Amino acid sequence: MEFGIFDFLRILGSLGVFLFGMKMMSEALQKVAGDQMRSILSAMTSNRVLGVLTGVLVTAVIQSSSATTVMVVSFVNAGLLSLVQAIGVIMGANIGTTTTAWLISILGFKVKMSAIALPLIGIGFPLTFSSRSKLKSWGEFIVGFSILFIGLGFLKSAVPDVRGNPEAIEFIKEYANLGFLSVGIFVVIGSILTIVIQSSSATMALTIILCTQGLIPFEMAAAMVLGENIGTTITANVAALVANTAAKRAAFAHFLFNTLGVIWILVLFYPFLNAIDWAVQNWVGEASPFVEIAAIPVALSLFHTSFNIINTFVWVWFVKAIAQVSKWVMKEDETDDEVFRLEYISSGLVEPPAAAILQAQKETENYANLTKALFTKLETLYHEIDNKTKDQTLKKVQDYQERGKKMKADIGKYLERVAEEELSDDEATNVRLLLQTIDNLERIGEEIASMAKLVYKQQTQNLTFSIEMKEGIEKLLKIIKDAITTMGMNLIKWEASLEDLTLLAEALKHTRKELRENRPTRVLEDNTDRAYESGIVYNHLIFKAELLGFYIRRVVEGLATKDM
Repeated sequence: MEFGIFDFLRILGSLGVFLFGMKMMSEALQKVAGDQMRSILSAMTSNRVLGVLTGVLVTAVIQSSSATTVMVVSFVNAGLLSLVQAIGVIMGANIGTTTTAWLISILGFKVKMSAIALPLIGIGFPLTFSSRSKLKSWGEFIVGFSILFIGLGFLKSAVPDVRGNPEAIEFIKEYANLGFLSVGIFVVIGSILTIVIQSSSATMALTIILCTQGLIPFEMAAAMVLGENIGTTITANVAALVANTAAKRAAFAHFLFNTLGVIWILVLFYPFLNAIDWAVQNWVGEASPFVEIAAIPVALSLFHTSFNIINTFVWVWFVKAIAQVSKWVMKEDETDDEVFRLEYISSGLVEPPAAAILQAQKETENYANLTKALFTKLETLYHEIDNKTKDQTLKKVQDYQERGKKMKADIGKYLERVAEEELSDDEATNVRLLLQTIDNLERIGEEIASMAKLVYKQQTQNLTFSIEMKEGIEKLLKIIKDAITTMGMNLIKWEASLEDLTLLAEALKHTRKELRENRPTRVLEDNTDRAYESGIVYNHLIFKAELLGFYIRRVVEGLATKDM
């Protein structure tokens, strides 16, 4: 049997078709159920059992444990799930992902799916041109589902059958007959393959084909399945590399849970395999997978599902302990508060749209908090007496403004990448609103910084304000502070009532009108030569405050009208 570069490329290409179909199918399902998945993950995690069931349900629906775990890490990162809740969902995701293996085993090996794949594409492809986003997503799902099984058919024909080659069989026996060392070797091979392919489902399909073609015996294929459970944790850990500490802990807990499961099952490896062999013969009605090639797909799927269910049942009672170990390993970064970086989104992987938009919303809320802190510094500067402290406060204002600019740029870049994905109408609306909001927040920061410079000028150049002027400015600052607080609360809810908008607009309009109508025409009598410059600074402060109110109002207006 000769195996050349062309044969290797055939396997690689077949795997590529399979993965493309899997990706298309999973993304289409996420678009169909994206918002619902977010709601389910947020609501159904009140205890560990519900968390596990949630993980099973979500992963079975979107057909990707990696997407589920990345979404969970995103929600932990955004503070919507606790670490204990996240671990329960991740455990359930391990069970949910086994449904894909059963689809492959039953439809890919028991049914001639390749015969009906093209007709299915004929049904699904016209739907992808639909103007209705749901219908379009279902069309993409049907096409992706069909391509997956076309790729599986290519893969089965590309992998060489060595059963008729005595030399190849002898080589495989020698390699697989090293006792328990062989099991360890194939666990590592399964882990590496899953890390490289980035899909445990694709690695599972490849493992079944390698076994049915006689390249590896059943027990070594089972060892590879165990390795795949470790390899699949890498995706979430990569996603968490640039996330906050809580997300890193959730990703590490996933790795810890799966690795501990593989360790204990290896101790009982051969008895467990014998139990699977008995179940296949007595429950499923198939022949022994150690004897009959046709029984291998179902046997491996049963092994995969049984291991994940039992492993979850064993460790679900130790969720809090796993969380504690994760916290001990992934310690809080003491420099987090001193070094500016995004807290909820990263420049690495872009999560599924529903999770990505949620994280961008949380980051925008964080940006609004920075804007509020910036305004607090302006208030501090206005009431400051010590000259040295004034210099330090103005420098802090400028530093906060620069942080805000960088935050706006990073959120904007992230949202641009999210916008490149296939989004539902609601998701596209939210992306546009987020981009508009961060733009307005940047303008708010600029106006606050401009007001701080004017206050600093008035103080350091001894431009005296009369009592009426001081009272007017203080009243204006209070109105703006209340407006910024209202804006921040609305961003947390990601909605605003028209009542909020009306009250805000009226308060700003009334104060602005009052200050302009009662504008002082003279300053203190002993400082009349400075009256003109003081008046200019005062007028500029009112003008900047007007602009500040305008941009705050635009943020609230966007939230108030987004669902109208």
